[in-house]
Amino acid sequence: MNVPRQLALALPHAESFARDDFLTGTSNADALATIERWPDWADRVLALTGPEGAGKSHLAAIWAEKAGARRVSARALGETDLLGSLATGALVVEDASAELDERALFHLLNLVREEDGYLLLTARSAPATWGVALPDLVSRLRALPVVTVSAPDDALLRAVMVKLFADRQLSVDESLIAYLATRIERSFAAAREAVAQLDREALRQKRGVTRALAAALLGAS
Repeated sequence: MNVPRQLALALPHAESFARDDFLTGTSNADALATIERWPDWADRVLALTGPEGAGKSHLAAIWAEKAGARRVSARALGETDLLGSLATGALVVEDASAELDERALFHLLNLVREEDGYLLLTARSAPATWGVALPDLVSRLRALPVVTVSAPDDALLRAVMVKLFADRQLSVDESLIAYLATRIERSFAAAREAVAQLDREALRQKRGVTRALAAALLGAS
């Protein structure tokens, strides 16, 4: 007789982008310092770059809270009321290297200076590498100051996983954290996915979150 599998109830776990929940390490300390130095920036526009899952969105959220900035995706830039978006004097454009509307971005850069506003661009690569064709925009992007977030080091990745488990009210031991740190991609996104996966499986099996459970999910060492 087949026993029905226990279905896990997927309860939402809201991710906090508050400043107090941002964990600092060698990979992001310079970027955080630059964000917190606002409005004492060298330019009114700053590009924040780094790989997916490195914490750019969290840093952008910290700055948006500090500066009262609105947020828009680069994909929606061409359909956005740019002047209206700058009504608070600050704007975040996320994932700026993806499907970029060059004329809209050029217009936005001009508006920022005309309106004495501030702009934070997040992207995976530096603006000079985006391959834009508009000559005036090329020169503008090459001149932008850039601060980079790199993939988290081992200590930061472990600290992030401990916090992610704690956010789910799960107490785990160091052996589990050490096991995961050597088997997942070195990114916050991968850490979030691993923690969520373990939480779901532990709930389904009605057992604790342990190294043995992680080994069963990720492959025994």
